[in-house]
Amino acid sequence: MKLMYDMPEADRQAYDAAVSSDEKLMYCIPFNIIEDRFVSGWMAFTSQKIYKILDGKVLATWEIKKMSAFKTEVMYGSCGFYATIDGYTTLLCQFISGRNLPRYSVICKACEIIAETDNDTPITNSTPERFCPKCNRPYVTHTTICPYCLDKMEIYKKLFAMTKGLRLMMCVPLFVAVFSVIFSIINPMIQKHAVDDYMLNPNGKDNMSGFLLIVCSIVLIDFCSRALGVFQSRMSAVAGNRFTLVMRTLLYEKISSLSLSSLQRKPTGDLMQRINADTDVVQSFLINQVPSLFINISTFIIAFIIIMTLNPIIALFILVPIPLVVYLIAKFWKIVNRRNVKSWMLGTRTSYLLQDILNGIRVVKSYGQEESSIEKFNESSTRQARQNESNTKLFDTVFPLLSTLIHIGNYFILFYGYTLLYKGDNMTMGELSQITSYANMMYAPLMSITSLPRVISDFLTRTSKIFEILEENPEVSDIDLPIDIRIEGDISVRNVTFGYESYNPVLENVSVDIKAGEMIGIVGHSGSGKTTLINLIMRLYDVNEGAIMIDDVNIKDISQNALRSQMGVVLQETFLFSGTIRDNIRYAMPQATDEEVIAAAKVANAHDFILNLPEGYNTIVGEKGYSLSGAERQRIAIARAVIHNPRILILDEATAALDTETEKLIQDALNRVCAGRTTLAIAHRLSTLRNADKLLVLDKGKVAEYGTHAELLAQKGIYYKLVMAQRKMAKGLNQQKEAEVKAERERKALEAAKA
Repeated sequence: MKLMYDMPEADRQAYDAAVSSDEKLMYCIPFNIIEDRFVSGWMAFTSQKIYKILDGKVLATWEIKKMSAFKTEVMYGSCGFYATIDGYTTLLCQFISGRNLPRYSVICKACEIIAETDNDTPITNSTPERFCPKCNRPYVTHTTICPYCLDKMEIYKKLFAMTKGLRLMMCVPLFVAVFSVIFSIINPMIQKHAVDDYMLNPNGKDNMSGFLLIVCSIVLIDFCSRALGVFQSRMSAVAGNRFTLVMRTLLYEKISSLSLSSLQRKPTGDLMQRINADTDVVQSFLINQVPSLFINISTFIIAFIIIMTLNPIIALFILVPIPLVVYLIAKFWKIVNRRNVKSWMLGTRTSYLLQDILNGIRVVKSYGQEESSIEKFNESSTRQARQNESNTKLFDTVFPLLSTLIHIGNYFILFYGYTLLYKGDNMTMGELSQITSYANMMYAPLMSITSLPRVISDFLTRTSKIFEILEENPEVSDIDLPIDIRIEGDISVRNVTFGYESYNPVLENVSVDIKAGEMIGIVGHSGSGKTTLINLIMRLYDVNEGAIMIDDVNIKDISQNALRSQMGVVLQETFLFSGTIRDNIRYAMPQATDEEVIAAAKVANAHDFILNLPEGYNTIVGEKGYSLSGAERQRIAIARAVIHNPRILILDEATAALDTETEKLIQDALNRVCAGRTTLAIAHRLSTLRNADKLLVLDKGKVAEYGTHAELLAQKGIYYKLVMAQRKMAKGLNQQKEAEVKAERERKALEAAKA
């Protein structure tokens, strides 16, 4: 992340005049807002002071040693950089949110270091830049791709690289196209002889055998052209489908390798569109448009050379409108590209909305929002349809006009040719027919070229969206030679600091040692970092500072597959795949036998309820398993973890949403599962952690307490307060329940007395 910008000359001179010789410039970053107006100012940070500079003037100066509590704050439409001076929180500058917020967050930490120590070594931040240096627009997330500054030639080069292994097959249509061009060039020559030597020549009418030979030649050439066309289409279909398969496989493999945070920012509908619709457009362009373009260019060049040989003046007539058409196409290109991008975005938004509605259809129906959802989808679809309609109207108006301009030359050819024919000057009817045929061969490619910008623009838009995925850098990746180990279960978290945004830590300097086979309960208020710590141990994210060791090996050195294949997870919100209960239980171990599936279900207290289902283990659970109750889904998830036989088991609020009776069933199952395994359990309901060997209490991202249940109660700290609060709540609920039972008894007694 860039923390040292170059100030304009006037601002630099103002800074040089104000700074003392013993100060060292460490950081210089912009600010954009002052007194509700946009400006271009600079905040210069030295080893001693902060300078606020604008328009060649130093507006303010602060001594860092006299300041404390540096912080950033997001406001409405902007952000502020604050510090405490003489006991008062002071706004030092304002800036536009997003672009510079990460920089000022790093500066806050840097200023605190300067204020507390005499360190004059600038700190650095490895967070990559998020904005394009050319246009200042944001990059595509986790890439250095700017959609507005993307080099179109780079797209073609990268796409060509993807055709490795299929190039020969994809070139076959081009080879076939060569013969198609040759046949199309020969045909007018034969027709010229048919007209001049037989139809219009009295002596030629008696030579019927020669005339029949010409007719048979024309028929044979047409038959061969059509046969080649069929062969070309079949080869194109094979090559196109194989290329699409390669591209979709690469996309899915890349999506699977992306980090969890990256995937959570991408709607499922967007990813599906890139894998399905966008790859289809790319395939169509490469398999259909590229050979067609090759044929058109080849035909145009050969036909033009022949016409130049036959009559240079007529060739010039053909070229007259071309410069004007090329100029208009170049002007129209940007409009076409912008409209195609807008159409793609509206289509993607419609996919987003449809995905949300279908995924949340239970909520939609529960709140009676069917009409509202229909209205929203209709509005989004209407916007997309209107944009597509507008594009089609514009394209279908402009391109026919361009085609008309191209055909102007044909009128000159006919006028000039018929004039020569009428005068009898070096022109026969066959020659005119031949020249007209070649002219039409030239006009057909030119007419197709008028629609080429629309096709190429759509192709480049879709291809760039595909490469946005393919070139995204995973936040979590294996080292070059990762190791595969058999995990025993020792976990050591050493001085770990982590933030989903590196400048805004969620966990700070967390350390804890867990021995193999121990059950550790993780508790704390919402937002204290419990789930984040679990995600780091599973290496769904990488730590910013510190290290996590498993069996004294840094998890960054272990392959992700080896690490997670020896971990089992049971979450509060259980996800089941569409399919049978049997398939869901053995999802993590596809080769498991029916006996192993049943044994795992029995451990999870799921076997009995499964047998009571209509088709037992063959029962289809439906999408996300919604045909089962929450407790049933949870027990299947536990069975899935059991059959996986993990060395480390993670329970994230596994019984939070269950009633007391069901919780006991699942808790009994979990107790059996946890035996002999290292277990990390998150729970707000502290009673579920009564069997834990130790408890880790997190507070505001830091380790507040660590020890056994008895030790933490004796400390009377955060854990003690949480336990007392839950006991008080449970007592109140019990009293309420007893009061309800008593009232019900009195009501029944009163009814009996009246009777």
